[in-house]
Amino acid sequence: MRGVGRGRPGGKAALASKGPGGNVCRLSADQLAWELERGPAVHGWSDQRWTLPRIAVVIRELFRVSYTARGVACLLRGRGWSPQVAVHRAAARDEEQITAWRGWRWSALKGPRRAWDAWIVFCDGSGQSLGSGKA
Repeated sequence: MRGVGRGRPGGKAALASKGPGGNVCRLSADQLAWELERGPAVHGWSDQRWTLPRIAVVIRELFRVSYTARGVACLLRGRGWSPQVAVHRAAARDEEQITAWRGWRWSALKGPRRAWDAWIVFCDGSGQSLGSGKA
């Protein structure tokens, strides 16, 4: 068996890394940022949420460059963009009514729990939490 790189054009130097593979990005940071700041509604979507597939569609239509959703994520991350989750609040949210409800209704709900020595289980996106009826 011959040694690595022997008998081939360039020898061992030809086997050295030439950097990361893949295509060179064909979009400038300014082009993409401008389109994203204009918002999804300008491009035909009814809501104001950018998703990776939507951004891929915009890039394909405007710049004639095809990206997968994963490729879009890498492209955005490389330009300092990060995924964000919007805070969902009711459009008709009334802080005064919420404060009033906490004052009279929540205190009424807390009272019987303590009297029964019960447990309350809260289930949300972060897991479960138990609270005993004893203060």
